[in-house]
Amino acid sequence: MLLNIIKFYASNTIRGNMSMQPEKKNSISVRTTTIDDIPLIMELVKALAEFEGLADHVLAAEESLKEGLFGRKKYAEAIVAEIDEEAAGFIVFFHNFSTFVGKPGLYIEDIFVYPEHRGKGVGKALMSHCGKIARERNCGRIEWSVLDWNPARKFYEHMGGEHQKEWLMYRLDEKGIEEIAGKK
Repeated sequence: MLLNIIKFYASNTIRGNMSMQPEKKNSISVRTTTIDDIPLIMELVKALAEFEGLADHVLAAEESLKEGLFGRKKYAEAIVAEIDEEAAGFIVFFHNFSTFVGKPGLYIEDIFVYPEHRGKGVGKALMSHCGKIARERNCGRIEWSVLDWNPARKFYEHMGGEHQKEWLMYRLDEKGIEEIAGKK
């Protein structure tokens, strides 16, 4: 034991680190994003789209993210996970409301962890942070969608998520919104 302490002290002295505490590696922190994080959020959105094979579907720009996340009316919120102060992943979520439960819920629009940081607890830290937010805000549910081929489905089930087989997701894009808004 004493020999290990001497080796540690000697190696840290050579590096100029006189602390007797070992350096922390892979320390995960999760924080709410600020407007200064817009370039990072954009980078993470693009990385997620690339992973999903949907890079050509990204229409967002930094300005639209800034307006949606930090503008006069905030439509969504984002949190980022960092390992040793380097971005490792993020979640973007917003509130929905369940008339059946009679409470608000959180809907996770995006969750993404860079491939090199998967398996280190980043996804768990992000989901746990969302769980704490949902509890603080008295939410009745947290919901999200996942592509059927995404191997993260096993992670979601491990975290307690349940696949809702009886519910199918439908979507209107901007063209569809224009069409339905014009119907009488």
